[in-house]
Amino acid sequence: MATESQDYFRKAARLMDVGERIETLLATPLREVKVQVSIELDSGEIRTFNGYRVQHDNSRGPMKGGLRFHPGVDAQECVELATLMTWKTAVVNLPFGGAKGGVTCDPSKLSARELERITRKYVDQTQDVLGPTRDVPGPDVNTNPQVMAWVMDQYGRYHGHSPAVVTGKPVDLYGSKGRDSATGRGLLLVCREILRDLNRPLKGARIAVQGFGNVGSHAARLLCEEGALLVAVSDVHGGLYNAQGLDLAGLFDHVKRTGSVVGFGGGTSCGNAEVLTSDCDVLIPAALGGSITAELAAEVKAKIILEGANGPIAPAADEILERRGVLVVPDILASAGGVTVSYFEWVQNQQHLAWEEERVLAELERVMKDAYDRVTQIARNRRVTLRTAAYVLAIGRVGKATVLRGI
Repeated sequence: MATESQDYFRKAARLMDVGERIETLLATPLREVKVQVSIELDSGEIRTFNGYRVQHDNSRGPMKGGLRFHPGVDAQECVELATLMTWKTAVVNLPFGGAKGGVTCDPSKLSARELERITRKYVDQTQDVLGPTRDVPGPDVNTNPQVMAWVMDQYGRYHGHSPAVVTGKPVDLYGSKGRDSATGRGLLLVCREILRDLNRPLKGARIAVQGFGNVGSHAARLLCEEGALLVAVSDVHGGLYNAQGLDLAGLFDHVKRTGSVVGFGGGTSCGNAEVLTSDCDVLIPAALGGSITAELAAEVKAKIILEGANGPIAPAADEILERRGVLVVPDILASAGGVTVSYFEWVQNQQHLAWEEERVLAELERVMKDAYDRVTQIARNRRVTLRTAAYVLAIGRVGKATVLRGI
């Protein structure tokens, strides 16, 4: 996923004719930080991990982006994802810029106590560039509300009580109701709108979900609650397919017991690639980036793809899907529900208030529908894809803020 957002950004920027100097200004990260994260393991061994925080743009407000723990975390990935966050927050018109960070580690090989030490040491090394008005991390791959609680606590040791420094916290510790399912709910809202535009019902629509973590599982549950059929699903260990629809309640129970969709008796075993090319109406790639390659794109049967992960479609695959008439809703729109409710959490923390879930969900629906309407209008007027339209909207907002603030 090394240069995907840059490719899409350049295409939209040149369509808008922003000029080479503004294009370079908007594409270049504001700050890149690499830190040493050294901890004592439970065994007594000293281990050093690399930590990163990339801050891309702050023209529209504090920078916002996830903190991930994964073996593949590196500087280039963080640059790419921080850039995506700038465009994602702009598409849904949040007063944030983009950032992203992480630690290069394998959480499956670390204890909870070791992960806490890594988190706290990472905050020790980056707290001077974080803050409620500077850069606000949130949960990402292999991080969760508990990790965000550690971030808040450790940052507070330097700067005093500051719950707004991080989002995605437990509800009992200044988190927001509705945050855990927000990205999945955003996918539901966009799916509902796009099917309505196509005069197709959500009830009975066949859904395939690659990745059954926080995003994919919530999206599957919410879509099925409105009558969709989950026909294919996968996680890192493998996948399942059932043309008549999987028993979602049984699947959730199985995953809770075993930690994986593999071995569930309600479907036929299959591989990850087979889920991506399964016979379905709507495909939701919600795992890691670059999942849909050019080779797989030629075999995709879905007519609609909602990007639940960051950059799940390679640029070459995106071109093939466009030629084949597959409607792709880009990540910077489709998966913006999470950062939107993170913004609500930040607002609640700043105002020392706690919203009821009904308000959170109503505000999320308003924001997502407005963003969808604006993107589709640009796509129709300029006769471009939804991805290019979303970038046009985002670049216009960030570019205008940059010029108004003064260069």
